[in-house]
Amino acid sequence: MTRKFLWSAFACLGAFALPVAAQAQGVLDRVAKGEPLVIAHREASIPFSYVNSGKPVGYALDLCLRIAEQVRKQTGAKEMPVKFLLVTPANRVEMVKSGKADLECGSTTNNAARRKDVDFTYAHFITGARALVSANSKFERIEDLEKKKVASTKGTTPLAALEQLNRARYLQMDIVIAPDHDAAFAMLQKGEVDAFVMDDVLLAGLAANTKDPKAYKIVGRFLTTEPLAIMLPKDDPAFKKLVDVEMRRLISTGEINVMYNKWFSQPIPPTGNSLNLPVSFLLKDFWKYPTDQLPG
Repeated sequence: MTRKFLWSAFACLGAFALPVAAQAQGVLDRVAKGEPLVIAHREASIPFSYVNSGKPVGYALDLCLRIAEQVRKQTGAKEMPVKFLLVTPANRVEMVKSGKADLECGSTTNNAARRKDVDFTYAHFITGARALVSANSKFERIEDLEKKKVASTKGTTPLAALEQLNRARYLQMDIVIAPDHDAAFAMLQKGEVDAFVMDDVLLAGLAANTKDPKAYKIVGRFLTTEPLAIMLPKDDPAFKKLVDVEMRRLISTGEINVMYNKWFSQPIPPTGNSLNLPVSFLLKDFWKYPTDQLPG
């Protein structure tokens, strides 16, 4: 094999390798070069991530902003721009998977199916799916909704659990799939559906931000166990390590408890009502030994 042939072969290999290297560029590398850190947020996942007076706010947003500060310090990008991107339950995973968002700061469940496409850091909340109904209704269990119209949100694990229960118990519910939480809740408010099935904390947040929170009640056993966590790109170990280290620091120092109380035990916008949800024993135990590898 001649030297000329070898150089030609290496040149060809280099040409193929360049796109791969460019594709493998991590979040920290991009930010160090002056590109923005993109934080995805939700519109109505109260109190985790929602829009108030045109600005994204919430418990998960506060956590992500702490992470953003660590990104700024590690990359040395003192004027690091932060870009906010509104996502929905249906497109949130794809936005992170495709590289359009660096952090998804909402109410997303860490499960095995999603971990095929994205990574997660440690859970900041553990909840489960239940049903929100009118306070004056006779519904007390999910099974009471047999042959009733029930709404849930597209692209969520509670919707999948509801559909599975409907098939398994042959409840013959008419399941209405809403594009987002606000739309599903509006259906309940208008009487278009008999119940809205979603994570109980999100249901509590939606009800708390109405003029009459006592007009609704949350009923039924948990259909799911939902460890909610911040979502980030897969196969970016440097970025994931930074996120995990900061989350573990917030947990170990107790700073996360202060942030939790701000959103779950104190009045929150826009109505100034409080969810009055102290940290659960399950979440306290999880924070003793946090992990991102969860069953389900």
